[in-house]
Amino acid sequence: MATLFKNASAQNHGGRYAKRMSSHLATALVVFCLLQIGIVARMGGSLLLHLALIVAIGGFGVAARRLERRWEILDDSGLSTSGLDLRFRRDVAQVWLASIASSLLWIPVAIIFRFLFG
Repeated sequence: MATLFKNASAQNHGGRYAKRMSSHLATALVVFCLLQIGIVARMGGSLLLHLALIVAIGGFGVAARRLERRWEILDDSGLSTSGLDLRFRRDVAQVWLASIASSLLWIPVAIIFRFLFG
């Protein structure tokens, strides 16, 4: 009976990856928001740009929750630690790349908006 529980606990990683991914997502969301707010404020954003900013932050939140849920499922899947490590590193790199790169996309949008509407 004890070996049954020991094997089950060896397969379950205790939510380790899900918790770590949740921490990365929360930090990336804060960085995403701060970069976007800073860029829009520096570019003299109008009300329309601020509304688009709210939509972008909401979209990032929805995508982050889906990725967090994916890692909750992967943690319970019983995959090997090496397989989860590889997936985790890939997803963390994608989260941070998306967080920083999508924030910087506001620069050309704000420049075009300022050119068209003064």
